[in-house]
Amino acid sequence: MKNKLGITAALTGLFLAGAALAAPMGSVPDSGHLTFDVIRKGKDIGDYSLRFSPKGDGVTVSVRTNIAVKVPVIGVSAYRFEQTSTESWNGSKLQALSSRTNDNGRAHDIHVGPSPLIPASLWNAEIVKQRKVLNTIDSSTDTVSVRNLGGDSIATGHGKVSATHYAISGGLNRELWFDSKGQLVHVRFAADDGSTVDYVLR
Repeated sequence: MKNKLGITAALTGLFLAGAALAAPMGSVPDSGHLTFDVIRKGKDIGDYSLRFSPKGDGVTVSVRTNIAVKVPVIGVSAYRFEQTSTESWNGSKLQALSSRTNDNGRAHDIHVGPSPLIPASLWNAEIVKQRKVLNTIDSSTDTVSVRNLGGDSIATGHGKVSATHYAISGGLNRELWFDSKGQLVHVRFAADDGSTVDYVLR
């Protein structure tokens, strides 16, 4: 399923069936949160934020996305995407995932129980090892391939950061940058209208 910016695909959860996966803790920042400005055509059109809460031997991850594209001059909202999701982890195992989405008026609500699969809400560096993706909006599945594009220097709200640049293609087309700790520092993808959308770390 696509929308005006192709954002639905950007916010899919990715899963690798039947694999024993490393714990996602390396991708959890010491601060306990990550916040990105969503930039399109030089304008801030929304936010992508994650909060990480330690829980026993694992972590609970709360993800919130709020994007609005407005018609120039008159300022009338032309497109809106809102999503909230929660992932509960115990070590390397996903215990539960729930997601509620308003995709420009289309509502989606999904729940996943304990599973050996990994949801990649973009924050988890394990996504670059995956070959199957599960959309956390409507549960559809796509096949992807991943390329390591090498080292890069990416601008953030607190200066430039050295990171590894990956390109995911196939059913999902995204560029992701992870720093040496495995923490997400940037996201980029092409919108359906040909414009570029960037998630810029604050």
